[in-house]
Amino acid sequence: TTGAGKGDDRKMREIKGVIFDADGTLFDSMGLWDQAGEIYLRRKGIRPGKDIRERLETMTMEESATYFRSSYGIDLEREDIIKEINSMIFDCYVKEIRIKPGLLPVLEDLKRRSVRMCIATSTDRPLIEAALRHNGINGYFDGILTCTEAGAGKRNPRIYQMAMKLLDTKKEEILVVEDAYFAAETAKKAGFLLAVIRDFYSEKDRDKLLKLADVYLESWEDWERKI
Repeated sequence: TTGAGKGDDRKMREIKGVIFDADGTLFDSMGLWDQAGEIYLRRKGIRPGKDIRERLETMTMEESATYFRSSYGIDLEREDIIKEINSMIFDCYVKEIRIKPGLLPVLEDLKRRSVRMCIATSTDRPLIEAALRHNGINGYFDGILTCTEAGAGKRNPRIYQMAMKLLDTKKEEILVVEDAYFAAETAKKAGFLLAVIRDFYSEKDRDKLLKLADVYLESWEDWERKI
């Protein structure tokens, strides 16, 4: 299923830059993040609230650390909380996190067409760099931008605007690829072409994503047929 009309098909073939989200888009890693907050709090001997996953879903690492301080009374500096969370999950990014099936031919296709690529992610840089190296795909990207570096989460379009400058490409020639509704909505409202890649952890928003996306990919294997 795709929300793109015939006019958009031509636009898709003419893209000169792609901004990829990382978790749930490049990497099959949302399960780890879905549970990270709970695991962290339990390791501190704290019982997480029932709404912990929903609350943390749209937060940057800094916002999550602030939330743990204010709502759960963790008496550490934000930077120290972030370090603890990152070290807790770093091993997974170094050794376990895998790219989504079918992604490699897509990256090869874009490279062959001289399309510039970068990553815009809520996850901190060392984790993404580790996962890229582990999966052998770091050479495809012109750069990585994180929400921490942008100073705002993905409810704000700043990270996509920074990525556009990094790619040195016109907005109408850039495709943003996301899996989460709140981020996809931000990119679309900011005027970017939008592709949504299906992820188990975004299934609750499937109907909204189908309406929002210029192209909806059931998997990366869909790429050649739809873009």
